[in-house]
Amino acid sequence: MGLEPIIDKLRAVANQNPPLGYKVNFDLGDDGAVSWDGTGTTAIIENGLSGDADTTLRLSLENARKLIGGDLDPNVAFMMGKLKVEGSMGVALKVAALLED
Repeated sequence: MGLEPIIDKLRAVANQNPPLGYKVNFDLGDDGAVSWDGTGTTAIIENGLSGDADTTLRLSLENARKLIGGDLDPNVAFMMGKLKVEGSMGVALKVAALLED
């Protein structure tokens, strides 16, 4: 299973909420990356990293699936070192709140 289920879930979350207002990278190491550009009226979520992201979330593909699927609490993942945040912690918390809904 590739990145498509993650991209599909992020698109669904983005479409159900007001624009995020930021650019976020999900860096999944050797398994790839997903970028979420929430700066426009319609979110753009696609494979690859955005060079000018406000926040980069680094985690494994397995943990990304759990996080997106609601089986891994983002705060617990961060405290356990399964999720690393580079950039704005505020943006990371906003993404976490959207994923928990």
